[in-house]
Parts: sequence; C-alpha cells; structure tokens
Amino acid sequence: MRKKVILICPECLSRNYTTTKKEGATERLELMKYCPHCNKQTLHKESK
Repeated sequence: MRKKVILICPECLSRNYTTTKKEGATERLELMKYCPHCNKQTLHKESK
C-alpha cells in the first residue's frame, strides 16, 4: 500500500509536488525538485 505525500519548498513554502511513498516508511522524504516560484532547484521536503 502506498501513501500520498506533498512536497514543500523550504525557501518560499509553496506546495509544489505530490508523490507517493510506502506505508511503513518512517523517515521523511526529501527530493531535489524545481520550484517554479523560486525559479531554481531546491531540496523539497515532505509536509506534516
């Protein structure tokens, strides 16, 4: 089973991406993604 998560840009705090992860995963997801608001690539983190 997979769980839907939202990724947030730490600089502008915009919620840009949605993705899925395994249901049993305990650590937060962190991915390098492009932020259209900042106009650069930043480390997006999973929201609470």
